[in-house]
Amino acid sequence: MPPSTAVSPPRRPVRRALRYVVVIGSVCAAATIGVVVGLNHLTDAGPVTERCTAELDGSDWYLSPDQADNAALVAGTAVARGLPARAATIALATALQESKLINIDYGDRDSVGLFQQRPSQDWGSVEEILDPVYSTNAFYDALVKVEGYEDMSVTDAAQTVQRSGFPDAYAQHETRSRAWASALTGNSPGVLSCELGPVADGDQIASDAARGVIAGRLGRDLGLAPATGAADPDRQDPASSTVTVDATPLAPDDPERGAWAAGQWAVATAQATQAVEVQVADRVWLREAAAWVEAETPLRRGEVRITADSAG
Repeated sequence: MPPSTAVSPPRRPVRRALRYVVVIGSVCAAATIGVVVGLNHLTDAGPVTERCTAELDGSDWYLSPDQADNAALVAGTAVARGLPARAATIALATALQESKLINIDYGDRDSVGLFQQRPSQDWGSVEEILDPVYSTNAFYDALVKVEGYEDMSVTDAAQTVQRSGFPDAYAQHETRSRAWASALTGNSPGVLSCELGPVADGDQIASDAARGVIAGRLGRDLGLAPATGAADPDRQDPASSTVTVDATPLAPDDPERGAWAAGQWAVATAQATQAVEVQVADRVWLREAAAWVEAETPLRRGEVRITADSAG
């Protein structure tokens, strides 16, 4: 047979098509990168992961804002009752194990609440136990009856109160609880912060109502009342959403510790109170920065100032 005279099809159109694909792909990739970079410049960061942290010995120990709010109540109650930080550590470890520090309305058998207390075991009615103030005080009422609890291990002290089927389980929460107890009792200043999104415009409330929310929580958790403003009108503007409080009663022998206990309590409850600034001494926590920074003007010793984002 004679040799084939067939001619191979030209390759140029194929190469040209491939080149177009590469170019288009590069343009799309560049556009995508541009959009991402642009969004990053617009938002200055990715979406906020809402969480709170307490630092201890160089390590961060996280809680969700809801958990931090309950931790503030539990530790704040210990401070208001004049109990040592060890009591707060034991209570926090117990609540973390029993309910993950969430006030739940269910549990093993008839257990409910932060500490999973049982009505059938004479802890109170379901309604009472589901009140976190009641259940926290009920736990401390039982704890202070345990002789030498301050020198016991956290898990042994908790187990003596709870009588759990898992007596050693509380130990796993000890370090986290100690970090949060140390911060919320004022023994570790400036170590508690929360990363929170901005208060939505639709969630803002009037200034007087915002002050009322803060005042109500101060009284409930810490037994403190805000300054009336009559004696010092420059520090309590009735048209503002700022509350100033003297935290000295929390630690009469150490006003600075009392102030840091109240100040870091205010940060831990910022989601509920819509707080955007908390000042203690010459430091101020800014919600937008999620950090403590230097304040322009120091506050008086033992004083704390809390400012909420309000509707005016």
